[in-house]
Amino acid sequence: MTDAGEHGEQDEPGGSAGGSWAPLAHRSFRRLAAGRMLVYFANAMAPVALAFAVLDATGSTTDLGLVVGARSLANVVLLLVGGVVADRVRRALVLQGSALAASAVQAAIAASVLLDATSIPLLVLLSALNGALAALSLPASAALTPQTVPADLIRPANAVLRMGINLGAIAGSSLAGVVAAVLGPGWGLAGNAVAFSGAALCFLGVTTSPAHADRTPERVRPVHELREGWHEFTARRWVWIVVLQFMVVNAVIAGGVQVLGPVVADDTFGRGLWGAVLAAEMAGAVVGGVLAARSRVRHALLLGVALVTLESVPLVVLAETPNALLLGLAMFANGAALEQFGVAWDVSLQENIPQDRLARVYAYDALGSFVALPLGEMAAGPVAGRLGVHSTLLGGAVLVTLATTAALCSREVRSLTTRQPSAQPGPAAAQPVPR
Repeated sequence: MTDAGEHGEQDEPGGSAGGSWAPLAHRSFRRLAAGRMLVYFANAMAPVALAFAVLDATGSTTDLGLVVGARSLANVVLLLVGGVVADRVRRALVLQGSALAASAVQAAIAASVLLDATSIPLLVLLSALNGALAALSLPASAALTPQTVPADLIRPANAVLRMGINLGAIAGSSLAGVVAAVLGPGWGLAGNAVAFSGAALCFLGVTTSPAHADRTPERVRPVHELREGWHEFTARRWVWIVVLQFMVVNAVIAGGVQVLGPVVADDTFGRGLWGAVLAAEMAGAVVGGVLAARSRVRHALLLGVALVTLESVPLVVLAETPNALLLGLAMFANGAALEQFGVAWDVSLQENIPQDRLARVYAYDALGSFVALPLGEMAAGPVAGRLGVHSTLLGGAVLVTLATTAALCSREVRSLTTRQPSAQPGPAAAQPVPR
């Protein structure tokens, strides 16, 4: 186990021998996990509440696509800036500032909805601000994780962190649907503001040791730093192939689930149950996180990429049988499967990318994965208007399957392995510590 002093805090008993939950013995990791859980709680509430706010105001899927697309567009435009900032500025400070600013933006959106003073241009503007703030925080939060635990706890740390994120998303999705149905979407958006404020308080307690401190260059050279990040991103074929896969998958899911999903729910089983359906996916992800934390699969990325095929199943159910129970089961299975990919992806990057360039690689990863999100969100309404919701959803399922099949054709994706723990006596022998 790494000495506690290297992490700038006094660790509690347990260390690396504590199994899947050992990362929670480190205070900075606990605070990072709590802050990210609150951020994802807020982010899970926001699209549900915002979607029904737009539908209540105009009833237009095109307007809904514009509002959610504005957030994604701003997010994509500023992701590379966020990566450079996260490799130059103390990452915990970046998270604190972005969470506080996001709280203020969400409060403004909630006030406009509650006071009946909202309009589509105003919602587009505020959503874009929210996307910009998310772009600054995403690379910092992802790259900070390995700085809060010893090296041999990276895999369980990612699994535990993602379990907390998914628990927050379960609560946010469930609560948003109920609040939108009972009190109105404005109160759900107000809850976002409170959650972001709580996240900022949690991030205040995240510290790293000098050995893991964020490096600050003597001279600011953003173009050079972006070029370095691009070199790391393109040097490994498996990285950009998987990112291309998710460029397609994320665009399809954003349009099919985030835009057309609420429309189908409003026309069939109701908006209250739509929140429960989204929560089912997060519940599946929690189960998947437990499995991923204990997994010893060497070709974890291969398994994770293959399981992305299950993203197509909820689209087919929405198109063919929009039943809340059946859709919830499909989303649960999808969440459990996708968590295998999520943990495998984070561990693969953190084991293979230099720490001082990791945030920039995460930024290029997010840029490539999210660049088509605005297109998917903004195009979903017009495409469904021309082809019909049914055909649009089924076409999306086909695209997800084709993109995943193409990624699996790569030898690099199929052959990449994660580091395995050495055999140890006692409970720790069964734990998937990567070093």
